[in-house]
Amino acid sequence: MALLRTPSIQISVRAAVAAGLAFWIAELLHAEFAIYALVGAVIVTDLSPAMTRRLGLQRMAGTLIGAMTGAVLCYVLPVGPVALGVAILLSMLVTYLLRLEPAAARVAGYVAAIVMFTYRQDPWHYAYARAWETLVGIGSALLVGLVPPWLRERDDA
Repeated sequence: MALLRTPSIQISVRAAVAAGLAFWIAELLHAEFAIYALVGAVIVTDLSPAMTRRLGLQRMAGTLIGAMTGAVLCYVLPVGPVALGVAILLSMLVTYLLRLEPAAARVAGYVAAIVMFTYRQDPWHYAYARAWETLVGIGSALLVGLVPPWLRERDDA
């Protein structure tokens, strides 16, 4: 039973439960991209509720900044490698100007590129969908984080 007490097992179980819950809620709400709720839950889940909150805030900020940057640039730049590079650069720079963590910058960069490259026809729809689905994932992780870790290590000394 010592294996069950390891942080890696506990965080894996928490991430799996949070992801399943997030996907289920997103599906119930007829999410267009329910997979992003699942991804958000897995990425921000931690044994520490404080760390889950911190990771969740960074994830949400990066998602919003990237989605908005990509959507705005869809109207300004033609799609192509240069435009994608500009979207990634600008969205990441905004996160650094706001003093967010590198994790938020990476999320902002790839979300901006996805919006520009894949969802040019309706970038604001995708930005909105991505934001609330990510929020469902973060909320699920926060909810699971309220359950205290189980089977703490005992000091048998």
